[in-house]
Amino acid sequence: MPGTSLLCDRSQEYAARHRGEAFDRLMYATEETLVLSPLPCWKHLPPEEYRERVRTLVGDLEQEAAVAREAAGIPTLGPEAILSQDPHHRPERIAKSPAPFVHAASKAARLALYQSYAWFVAAFREAAEKLRRGDRTACFPAGSFPPALPFVAG
Repeated sequence: MPGTSLLCDRSQEYAARHRGEAFDRLMYATEETLVLSPLPCWKHLPPEEYRERVRTLVGDLEQEAAVAREAAGIPTLGPEAILSQDPHHRPERIAKSPAPFVHAASKAARLALYQSYAWFVAAFREAAEKLRRGDRTACFPAGSFPPALPFVAG
């Protein structure tokens, strides 16, 4: 079932503002059509059965979330409390934690990347030290750039 919406090109609006041009609110908007297609694994199903499977999936997810909320002791707000909230409210303090040095799918993958990088740095430093001592056959790790040799006047 297709749906249409307007997409605003903020880059063009920004450029027009900086050129000093006056423009309508929708001057740099384009209409886009979104066509939703069934999941490939269920595209062979009749529409009613497809909707029922989606309904079941959503119900299962809601049930899992309810169990997790109850286990954690987190109460539900309810529609009245949600509707009474100011959508533009910003908390006084936001809990921030530093981003990891590398993003990975799991903690084990991140650890493997850290270990690989540590090996790479160690191999590079060892080869750089050999080169510094005059060994021009020092083997650097693949993908690295050896440091420049000192300039020697002819």
